[in-house]
Amino acid sequence: MSIAEKLPSILIANRGEIACRVIRTARRLGLRTIAVHSDADAEALFVQMADEAYRIGPAPARESYLDAAKILAVAKEAGAACIHPGYGFLSENADFAEACAQAGIVFVGPPASAIRAMGLKDAAKALVEKAGVPVVPGYHGAEQSVDFLAKEAGRIGYPVLIKAVAGGGGKGMKKVERPEDFADALTSAQREGQSAFGDGRVLVEKYVLSPRHVEIQVFGDSHGNVVHLFERDCSLQRRHQKVIEEAPAPGMTEEVRAAMGKAATEAARAVGYVGAGTVEFIADGRDGLRADRFYFMEMNTRLQVEHPVTEAITGLDLVELQLKVAAGEPLGLSQSDVTATGHAVEARLYAEDPEKGFLPSTGKLWALQFPEGQGIRIDTGVEAGDTVTPFYDPMIAKVIAHGATRDEALDRLGAALGETIVAGPRTNLAFLKALTEAKGFREGPFDTGFIERNITALGAEPQPLDAAAVAAAALQLEEEREVAVVMQAAERADGEARSPWLVADAFSLMPRPALGLPLLVDGERVEARIEWHEDGARVSLPGHEIGEGEHEIALAQAERGTWLALHRGRQTSVALFDPFSVDLDAAAGSGGVVKAPMHGKLIALFVSAGDVVVKGQRLAIVEAMKMEHVLTAPRDGTVNEIGAEPGAQVAEGAKVVVLGE
Repeated sequence: MSIAEKLPSILIANRGEIACRVIRTARRLGLRTIAVHSDADAEALFVQMADEAYRIGPAPARESYLDAAKILAVAKEAGAACIHPGYGFLSENADFAEACAQAGIVFVGPPASAIRAMGLKDAAKALVEKAGVPVVPGYHGAEQSVDFLAKEAGRIGYPVLIKAVAGGGGKGMKKVERPEDFADALTSAQREGQSAFGDGRVLVEKYVLSPRHVEIQVFGDSHGNVVHLFERDCSLQRRHQKVIEEAPAPGMTEEVRAAMGKAATEAARAVGYVGAGTVEFIADGRDGLRADRFYFMEMNTRLQVEHPVTEAITGLDLVELQLKVAAGEPLGLSQSDVTATGHAVEARLYAEDPEKGFLPSTGKLWALQFPEGQGIRIDTGVEAGDTVTPFYDPMIAKVIAHGATRDEALDRLGAALGETIVAGPRTNLAFLKALTEAKGFREGPFDTGFIERNITALGAEPQPLDAAAVAAAALQLEEEREVAVVMQAAERADGEARSPWLVADAFSLMPRPALGLPLLVDGERVEARIEWHEDGARVSLPGHEIGEGEHEIALAQAERGTWLALHRGRQTSVALFDPFSVDLDAAAGSGGVVKAPMHGKLIALFVSAGDVVVKGQRLAIVEAMKMEHVLTAPRDGTVNEIGAEPGAQVAEGAKVVVLGE
């Protein structure tokens, strides 16, 4: 029997690009596809792609995608034979996997026992250590008091990592360099862990020097077979969140691969693993990858975000293998059957602003365009006209490149990123392209601290005004203004013959005078000057030099007469200055208005009206997309006003704290 005969229908308990990814393979195999969606995703691409779609609740994940009872109810109503959880949400929830089994629905993933065994980092480390897998020195016990954990951190030796026991994706993970910073970092890690995973417990580990993050893709079936599909290097990270992943790992030797592969498959066998999983290791990279210097970190009992690079080098469809195993079939692969060809690299394109501390960015996608070509794959869950909301992970797409060599793969990735257009939310596009060209990454050696050490060179800090982008948008705005003037004059003529002097073309008896054009550029007032010459109009910006490269600028129109100029991966918002829409708080020039950097929830407020604060002091914490963002005082002063109370939802730009002198 085929997979479709055994599992004729599949419900995808997820959203976005991974839901689209699963639907593509499921439909190719002949399965009926069923989507579930929140109110925020009612018109999403994955909903349109599925054969059927069901609403499961409002936008917040806890009321929709994390509501196991609602999802199971839909599965029963729709007659789903199996449920694919994707990654995140309920993908590593043992109770959900168990509930699926009790309902007679196949869970496309490992058994609940394996999820439980590997789901908590402390228990997982103890388990694999018994199986002979090396682990990082640290405290993995039940005692969670601040004083005790601080004492353990001192015993282990700084720097240390605090990690949520149920964590993943960098959430609930904090590096601590000094004892005096431990308590605050612990509180933040516990709070993030509770918010993201419903579990605030943590463990404390030694921070490995020159760490390389290397993971092994494993697959098991219900017939006792376990193989690995080579490794992925995920060392390019920022704050423990992966940015670029590749396969195979640079500098990997057959000796180290064999040792890591053996450790990974032994860890999988120790829990009777079935399905796709990833065993993650941290390696001390001071002397390159060595067989005696890697340590078990955790096992992710699901498909990984970065699985496309493994698919690219092995030629295997990992979702198809998941469905094959879920249908009870043997893998049909021995370790010697698994081969790798070439090199693959994946970049995570996010709606975030590298120039503002990588704050998540939301809003409508006014334009979205990806390149096509040899060795290029795009995994996305959005299209032009969609909106990036504050409720979920802000990933726009994964851009994957495959080539015969690592250099070829990186060249293709860089070129693809250069041809990608995203207008609306800010993105990390320019930052990703800079990474593909960074000498230290291209030539190595590099580790998980590479991005933080090179943050300035990678452009992840406030950049000067892009004069060429502003000039291109200014010309577009002036053209619009001219057309509007002509149309208004024509309307005033009230049906009379139109005057040839109202025609907006290149003909004129008198030379056109220079024009001053007041602009609002990324919220700041800028004066532009347009002069007309025989070969066309030219824009100048006093105090700014306009360089070459205008031909590389793409323009996308947004609402309210705003144009978005896209130049070398950066976006510049340009509109005609309207004196009646000035932000009076900003215009006051006091620098004392502390605003929410994005839409989110105010989860902590550390000051009250009348308090005296100093520059850099913590004022509040806003949580957005399961991550915490600390708001600090921009200067010394006194708290004059509190704009919101803890627990309240705050919009981007909303006043949180106002400081006086």
